[in-house]
This record gives sequence, C-alpha cells and structure tokens, in this order.
Amino acid sequence: MDKREIVQKTEQYVRMLLENDASGHDWWHIERVRRMSIALAKKEGADEFIVEMAALLHDVADEKIAGSEEKGLSAVTSWLEQMPLSNYDKEHIIEIISSVSFKGGHGKKPNTIEGMIVQDADRLDAIGAIGIARTFMYAGNRGHLMYDPNLPYREKMTKEEYRQGRSTAINHFYEKLLKLKDLMNTESAKQIASKRHEFMERFLQQFYKEWDEQDEDVNG
Repeated sequence: MDKREIVQKTEQYVRMLLENDASGHDWWHIERVRRMSIALAKKEGADEFIVEMAALLHDVADEKIAGSEEKGLSAVTSWLEQMPLSNYDKEHIIEIISSVSFKGGHGKKPNTIEGMIVQDADRLDAIGAIGIARTFMYAGNRGHLMYDPNLPYREKMTKEEYRQGRSTAINHFYEKLLKLKDLMNTESAKQIASKRHEFMERFLQQFYKEWDEQDEDVNG
C-alpha cells in the first residue's frame, strides 16, 4: 500500500464517521482543512503527506466528537496501526492531532512545522464567513442561544468551563474566534487570517446595529 492508497483509505474512514455531523465538524470541514493544510505545506516547505493525514484525522480525536480526548486519540492510534507507516510517522501524526484544538485557550503550540500548519488550517476554518456559519451551527447543535445581551462573554475560563459552560453564538466570537488571528503560526496563515478577522468584525458591527435599531425602524 503506497501513500496515496493510505490517504484514500483514511479519507473513506473519516468521511464515514463524520459525513452526518451537524455541529460544524462534518466531512466538508475536514476537506477544507485538508485543502488549506496542503496549500500551506507547499508554501512553507512541509511534509505534505504528514500534513494531509493529520488534517484528515484531526477531528476523529476531538473530544467534542469522540466524547473524550483519550477515546478519540485511541481511535486514531488504532487506525494508524493498520497502516504501513513508520513509528516516527505515526507518532508525528498523533502529536500533531493532540495539539490542534483550541481548548478554551489552553491548547499547546505544535512542535513541528507540519503541526503548525494543520493547527493554522483548522483555525482558519473557524473564522471568516465559513467560521461565522459554523459558529451558529455549533451553537444550535449544543442548545445555545444566538445572543443574550444579559449574558456577558467569559474573559477567562478553564478547558472544562469552555466546553461545558453556558454561552451564546455571539459570545463565542469573543471567547475564541477573535483571538485566533494573533495565534496563527505561519506567515501564510497570518495573511489569510487578517482578512477573515476583518470580515468577522464587520459582521458583528452589523449584527449589533440591527439588534439595536429595531425600535428605531418601527418608530422612526
């Protein structure tokens, strides 16, 4: 089995697991992260195979999907054990996946350029127009409100509070999304993130404008 076959089998496996996800972590999120990861790898001179494999598998290990980080990493490890890969490549892929998630700001910085690229690609998909759409999908999936002006966003929180605490879709911008621009690792990702960040700021300005001027529209 060559590397292309390994990628194809992994794609089929991940697609089967996530194609019906309704939280914003579906197959097409994986595909976007994969494409972005490969594009960044070409620019940054990284190992494209390692990047592609980690991008494909990164949400299989996510505790939001798997139920726990341990259970998710176990599933990834079991899958990789079936593939004819060196121990170094398997460990590298698992290390990358372990460092991708934001975890309420408690995530760790990757140790390799391949890890930095996959983390950047995943975070780029959380901002901009698609990031906004995914935010509202995730909020609805978790039973969170769109917005509650009486519920302030959380300045600081533990990983558990970030995962389990009460929030809203709009609060999520302040608790995570607007922080991501300054957390990008590669120069290529920083340039893309800057434009997507500006789009989110414009969206929030328009959101608050519409929220506050409803009475003005009726009574004006």
